[in-house]
Amino acid sequence: MLTHVLAAEFDAFRWLVLPGAIFAARVVDVTLGTIRVIFISRGMKYLAPILAFCEIMIWLLAIGQIMTNLKNPACYVAYAGGFALGNFVGICIVEKLSLGMALIRIITQHDAQPLVDRLQAEHYGVTSLDGRGVRGPVKVIFTIVPRREVPRVVEIIRSFNPNAFYTVGDVNSVASGQFPPRRLWHDTPFLRVFRPFRKGK
Repeated sequence: MLTHVLAAEFDAFRWLVLPGAIFAARVVDVTLGTIRVIFISRGMKYLAPILAFCEIMIWLLAIGQIMTNLKNPACYVAYAGGFALGNFVGICIVEKLSLGMALIRIITQHDAQPLVDRLQAEHYGVTSLDGRGVRGPVKVIFTIVPRREVPRVVEIIRSFNPNAFYTVGDVNSVASGQFPPRRLWHDTPFLRVFRPFRKGK
């Protein structure tokens, strides 16, 4: 009787607990790896090595369990599944963190002065140029903003012209310029949706 109980517990560990631990480890280490790559691209040379150390330590633990359980197919599935989910989680976290700066290019055939005035009123640095497109003269507007401010700028662009053409690109470094005042943590675009639930509102 005791032998059967021990066998059942061993099987549960082999097919559930161990694969679950490997899956969780892979999710964490791949998530850290994804964030680390973004940190490197943003020039965060002090944070990236810390994440790299944690990432490789967790990976070694996971691969060690795989190597000692080569005959357990559940471990292989858990390893691959954790890798896949870790990429997704890492990208989602990076999107929420909104790290670095972004360059927004706007091309419009409309009179762009109201848009330029609105962006400048919001303390965004703006550069505008005259250009020519397929359909005639256009106005080209450039502004570099913290990435967390991109949703706000896009909202302004769409209120000016819902059909305006714009692109958003990464900026590795910025020497100087005019930028909006830093928002409070509770005034970020991500947390605005929770305002109606704040106490007393």
